[in-house]
Amino acid sequence: MPPIPLPHPAERPHPAGIARSRRRHGLAGVSVAAVAVAATLTLAGCSAAADDMSGQTPMADSTAMADETPMSDEVADGDEMAVSMAPGAYLTLAEYRDQMDARADTTVVYFFHADWCPSCRSTDQSLQTDGVPDGLTVVKVDFDTETDLKKQYGITQQHTFVQVAPDGAALATWSGSGSGAEIKAETVHP
Repeated sequence: MPPIPLPHPAERPHPAGIARSRRRHGLAGVSVAAVAVAATLTLAGCSAAADDMSGQTPMADSTAMADETPMSDEVADGDEMAVSMAPGAYLTLAEYRDQMDARADTTVVYFFHADWCPSCRSTDQSLQTDGVPDGLTVVKVDFDTETDLKKQYGITQQHTFVQVAPDGAALATWSGSGSGAEIKAETVHP
C-alpha cells in the first residue's frame, strides 16, 4: 500500500483544544498588558499630582465642620455672609412693568405664550401650580398681541423664551421649557 501523503504543516488542523488554548492565552496576555499599562499611567498621574501639591499648604481646619449637626436655615443677626435671593415670580407683562425696579435683581425671562397653544398651556399650568425658582422672574407675554416685543426679539413661534438683561437686551433665546426649573436651567449668567 502506498504511503498516504500528509498535508503541508500550515494546512494541518490543530486539535480544538490547542487552538482555543492559544487564543485564550493570547487575549489574556493582551488584557494583562493593557491593565498593567493603565495602572502604571494612573499611578504616575497620582504621583505627579502629589508632587504638584507638595508646595501647597493643607486647608485650614476651620473649614471642616466640628460636628455633624445639620446646618440651620436661620441666619444670625448681622451675618454678612447671608445673601437673600428674591422669591421667584410668574407675572403678566403689565404686572412686570409695574414691578420692574423690585425685580431688577432677578433673572428675567419673557415667556411668549398663546392661549391656543397646548404646550404653552401646560407650561403656564406648571408655573402656576409648582411656582418659579427663587431668583427667577418669568413674564408671560401674549404672543398674539405683543407684536412689538415679538419684532424686537425676533420671535416667530409661540412657546419661546427670551432671557433679558436689565437694559432689555436679549441674553438667550430658546423654546420648549415645561417648568420653572427647566426655564432656570436654560438661563445664562452674564
